[in-house]
Amino acid sequence: MSVTAIYPGSFDPPTHGHLDLIRRSSRLFDKLVVAILRNDAKQPLFSMDERRVMLEECTRDIANVEIGYFQGLLVEYAARRGARVLIRGIRAVSDYEYELQMTSMNRHLQPDIETVFLMASEQYSFISSRLVKDVFRLGGDISGLVPPTVEAELKSKITQELPKS
Repeated sequence: MSVTAIYPGSFDPPTHGHLDLIRRSSRLFDKLVVAILRNDAKQPLFSMDERRVMLEECTRDIANVEIGYFQGLLVEYAARRGARVLIRGIRAVSDYEYELQMTSMNRHLQPDIETVFLMASEQYSFISSRLVKDVFRLGGDISGLVPPTVEAELKSKITQELPKS
């Protein structure tokens, strides 16, 4: 039986932490859908299409990875895609508390869909998209936190954001 898993997130922008979880998950399941969340309550730096292109570029060497989009309930998207597993990354104990609540609600809504927690690799456990953007905006070095193509996209996007003097 073929097992499809979904790894959801905003990926604004994709980091080496995200890519580590994608690579590790892709070895565990027959198909991995990296699902970009469309959340109108947030103001992402990158558009859905820009995030999709970055993820496609970063995962082009992983044959069983597909990039998708979703809005609304993750478990409904997973059911429509025929996925039986949700992948969630855990960086710290604080992540676990939040993820436990989400997992319990997801199980209530779709009892046939399981959640698998993967611990962040130690070298990526402190990385978040928000932190990467903040450090970059303040002129900090983000090499090693995101792929070079993502860093170039950040530079282009942040430069466009800056007010002209």
